[in-house]
Amino acid sequence: MAASGCHLLALLLAFTAINCSYAARHLLDTAAAAPEAAPALPSIPTVPTTLPPMPSIPAVPKLTVPPIPSVPSLPIPAIPTTVPTIPTVPVTLPPMPSIPTTIPSIPTTIPTTIPSIPTTIPTIPGFQMPPIPFMSPPPKTTIP
Repeated sequence: MAASGCHLLALLLAFTAINCSYAARHLLDTAAAAPEAAPALPSIPTVPTTLPPMPSIPAVPKLTVPPIPSVPSLPIPAIPTTVPTIPTVPVTLPPMPSIPTTIPSIPTTIPTTIPSIPTTIPTIPGFQMPPIPFMSPPPKTTIP
């Protein structure tokens, strides 16, 4: 699909180039037209050289601010002069675990027998498992 789109684009560009070349040849074959008259220039308005008078700013009335109320002082608490002693707690650490001194050996042989995989599901006494539809064969039908 992308290839046909590219072919279509190339075809459209080719037609556009052909039409442009015909248009350029047509313009070259025609006689030159008389130049157009230049449009009249607009008149430039005069700019005033004096500024208008500045407006006066009205006087702002002076406001009186009420005095700030005083903050009540807090009582100073009595600082104790003696520091109580911290009782020492006897700390006994548990004994360190013993580090084994021997390293177990790594087996160097590969077992030759592989255990068998069970093919049946073991039954649980007292439990009846419902049949699973896709694991049982389809019912037999009689052909009429």
